[in-house]
Amino acid sequence: MSETYDLIVIGGGPGGYVAAIRAAQLGSTVAVIEKRKALGGTCLNEGCIPSKALLDSSELFTQARDKFADHGILIEPPALDLGKMMKRKQDVVTRLTRGIASLFKKHQIALITGTGRLGAPSADALLQVVATTAEGEQTLQGKRVLLATGSVAIDLPGLPQDGAQVGQARDALEYTAVPEHLVVIGGGYIGLELGSVWLRLGAKVTVVEMLEQLLPSTDQEITAALLKSLQKQGMTIHAGTKVASMEATDQGITLKLEGKVEQSLSCDKVLVAAGRKPCIEALGLDEAGVKLDETGRIAVDDNYQTNVPNIFALGDLTHGPMLAHKAMDEGVVFAERLAGENPAVDYNLIPGVVYTHPEAAAIGATEEQLKAQETPYKVGRYPFMASGRARAMDNVDGFVKVLAHPESGRILGVHIIGPCASELISEAVTIMAFAGSVEDVALTMHAHPTLSEAFKEAALGAMGKAVHA
Repeated sequence: MSETYDLIVIGGGPGGYVAAIRAAQLGSTVAVIEKRKALGGTCLNEGCIPSKALLDSSELFTQARDKFADHGILIEPPALDLGKMMKRKQDVVTRLTRGIASLFKKHQIALITGTGRLGAPSADALLQVVATTAEGEQTLQGKRVLLATGSVAIDLPGLPQDGAQVGQARDALEYTAVPEHLVVIGGGYIGLELGSVWLRLGAKVTVVEMLEQLLPSTDQEITAALLKSLQKQGMTIHAGTKVASMEATDQGITLKLEGKVEQSLSCDKVLVAAGRKPCIEALGLDEAGVKLDETGRIAVDDNYQTNVPNIFALGDLTHGPMLAHKAMDEGVVFAERLAGENPAVDYNLIPGVVYTHPEAAAIGATEEQLKAQETPYKVGRYPFMASGRARAMDNVDGFVKVLAHPESGRILGVHIIGPCASELISEAVTIMAFAGSVEDVALTMHAHPTLSEAFKEAALGAMGKAVHA
């Protein structure tokens, strides 16, 4: 006999598990089907969290190697214990996944480990979901079904992945030795972040990007500064170049490059980071009649409902950037709307971050977008080199850039490259969420000395009232 729930969620990643918890808090009976043994999806298990753990560890390694002496801290040259570093990374992941599991228990959410697909409606109009587990198949019935299976890495023709010599991000997070030469195919945030990890730990790193411009959706002044910094650190970047062929042997890999750079590269590891696509296979969408949009994602309305009544989708399966925080907010909005509330996600205010060193973070329009839209704007900039806090930290690369309307002063975009950019951007998001202006920022007292003062100084610059620049 099938069990019946108010909500069945297929996928236990950021969108799915957050929607499940919020729905349970609001009184729904909820079941979640997740193929991994741990909750959190790609983000927590093989993406956002483990990559940031390694980014932090590798950054500390480079500081000990290259910067401690400048602070009067004299140590022997640091040695790398990669196994211990990897264990710490996994400990971080394990603690967080256990935390989500405990929340599931607290809110009495049923967790089924396996895969789920849509089934035919039952005789009493309830939706059916077939869960395939290690023990076999079981059928769940629900009043509503939420699809939240996330995305998977895109494979490239001619670059077969074996997970050892050629792999994707999850493989690059599990290397047992530092590569001699790592070639990263794709110059997006995943490729640049993981390339940075292994560059810091001693690998030679080459990034090959087919597009002429890396990070095309990022303000190009920020992109130029970031790439200049990465190249200064030793990363080789080939834009406007593609891999034409690959030959793999037991001795290594040879890649033939075409485009702006035409040469052969020899390496021992290849990381394919050419983007991601929605994970919609085997969900039974065709059988259920669920329609896709022109981009191949699931089409939904403002309530995240598909064209089929009571079947919903969110996160990487639907329109918008494939970001965990976007999926999380959608999960909350979805659950609260089911309960009769009326929140909304502002898709114009989704922050983006590249967790390299220096970090790059942004919210709102880029300068290129404003020019294309023929929107008038003025610019305020403030370099971290002039920041007392950044100088004391010995971390002065980068700047804050504020774009504002010349008449109202309303902030149109904020772009930051520099120390703690991922944290600093939140103030800009808050100001813009309330339609704030550069004057609002200028009139708000910021503690001294802090990195956040750079945002205030950039806002003053946009007003033509810069004091410290």
